[in-house]
Amino acid sequence: MSDVDKLPRWLKPMNRVIVALQRRGLALGTMRVLSVPGRKSGRLRTTPVSPLVVGGQRYVVGGSAQADWVKNARAAGWGVLAHGREEERVRLVELPVEECASILREFPKKVPGGIPFFRSMYGLPKKKEALPEAFATLAPRCAVFRLENEQGV
Repeated sequence: MSDVDKLPRWLKPMNRVIVALQRRGLALGTMRVLSVPGRKSGRLRTTPVSPLVVGGQRYVVGGSAQADWVKNARAAGWGVLAHGREEERVRLVELPVEECASILREFPKKVPGGIPFFRSMYGLPKKKEALPEAFATLAPRCAVFRLENEQGV
């Protein structure tokens, strides 16, 4: 069974609610909406993300390296990051697997609201102190993208 097959049932309906609220200008906590062009259609496809800042750089984590939005981000290399009605075009630079662990280690500290999603997919430990290393072990299974500002856009 692939990681995509293990996505929680509540994910797609919840994503639709978050996107709808964001489009109405209601920004929710750390949540942002990332839109990237589809690989085949070229139409913008939207998913909620929670960027985190590590060492002064912004990153987003894909819960599965095989998720459609991750594949679209790889193909396009750019997206539109929205928080409420504020939008920013960003370059999406995927990190090599060997660089992902250090960012994933920070995820449970900086985006605690994302922990339940990862626990439901990967059966991560309940103990808070064990989470950074548990997240780091997901490096081969989770995509991490650095967000860079697009100048002049």
